[in-house]
Amino acid sequence: MTTLIDKELINNALDKANISALSRAGIRELVSLVNQLEAESGQRFIRMEMGVPGLEAPSIGIEAEIKALKSGVASKYPMIEGVSSLKHEISRFCKAFLNIQVDQAGCFPTVGSAQGALASFVVANRLRENGKTLFIDPGFPNQKRQLTMLGQQWGSFDVYEHRGDALEEALEKHLSSGEYTTLLYSNPNNPAWICFDEKELQIIAKVTKRYDVIVIEDLAYFGMDYRKDYAKPFQAPFQPSIAHYTDQYILLISSSKVFSYAGQRVGCLVISDALFARECPTLKLSLGQTLFGKAITLGALHNFSSGVTHSAQYGLAAMLKAASDGELPFLQITKIYKDRAQKMKRMFLENGFKLVYENDNGESLSDGFYFTLSHPDMDGDTLMKTLLCFGISAISLANTGSEHTDGIRACVSQVRDEQLEDLAARLKALHDSFKH
Repeated sequence: MTTLIDKELINNALDKANISALSRAGIRELVSLVNQLEAESGQRFIRMEMGVPGLEAPSIGIEAEIKALKSGVASKYPMIEGVSSLKHEISRFCKAFLNIQVDQAGCFPTVGSAQGALASFVVANRLRENGKTLFIDPGFPNQKRQLTMLGQQWGSFDVYEHRGDALEEALEKHLSSGEYTTLLYSNPNNPAWICFDEKELQIIAKVTKRYDVIVIEDLAYFGMDYRKDYAKPFQAPFQPSIAHYTDQYILLISSSKVFSYAGQRVGCLVISDALFARECPTLKLSLGQTLFGKAITLGALHNFSSGVTHSAQYGLAAMLKAASDGELPFLQITKIYKDRAQKMKRMFLENGFKLVYENDNGESLSDGFYFTLSHPDMDGDTLMKTLLCFGISAISLANTGSEHTDGIRACVSQVRDEQLEDLAARLKALHDSFKH
């Protein structure tokens, strides 16, 4: 089989990186591996392994940061709970695009959604002794690694066979054990790109209320289900959210994808008013506080980083304000991912690949940041290595908690339009190799 990248080169790179199974390699490990292969082969890969933005950051945010720096904020420690203008704009953004009312006291800047998730685990999983997190998978692998780092336990189930009414049975089975204090999922889902509908969100709310479980809703891809127009502030339709059905929730809102602001590591942690004010005696010993909101602020965020980069907070505040004012059409800007996904999906399907998660409660999936693929002639490891041989990189679904370990996650953001012709040619060459 004639390939673009020599197999021996790939084998040597895998040995150097101490990667025994590609399907179990972490995202950052794969990034380093592909960087090495590009340098040694002289070939530019079609990079689909890491979910990084492929668009320029809005000038509104950059200019606000510059203004803040010139005003002298670099010499001042930021308040741990966030600058007041940002807290106000986070609360306002939630009203504009989620149609929920949340007091700005429960709106915090975080060093990306990753820090928001970590803070949530540190505090919420201590409401009961040895509290655990249940993941509705597939999901973002790093969140499970955070729990492992903390010495906390977790469980999961693949949502593939548990949509609609079946979701209640799956949640009941796990949460009735009484072991779980938190439930986490992403909506839209990374990597499957399925989206929970209102009925499913009501089911999640009902079962979590029954067993006193806090819902952590990861909105890293806020509003990016392009089958509906969530782009108009203060107008329906609004981004679906668990916040409409329970008062025990935490929202993680990232600036990395929707605002292409990944480099500044600034996101939002939003805590419902009822949860913020909840008295939790079990938190006193380890976090020094009994009020949930104070435990997040003084027990977790203060000890993690003592605040978020001062200027970045002003940049995010400016972008949120512009979005809520209708002056920054962030969801229109990111539609480029939808168009690119449509083209890339078609190329893969025309060359022997199949979609893994292809149905969304009877509807076709939205096209967006990710899609999932498998190949009938290859298992997960073979598929990933074969793609590398043809200069294409992706991550394995095995790392995301999916039961479909033969599949991969494809991210469209780093693939440039000028590479699409090259992608089509490489996929055709791969497909033709199976004919010989």
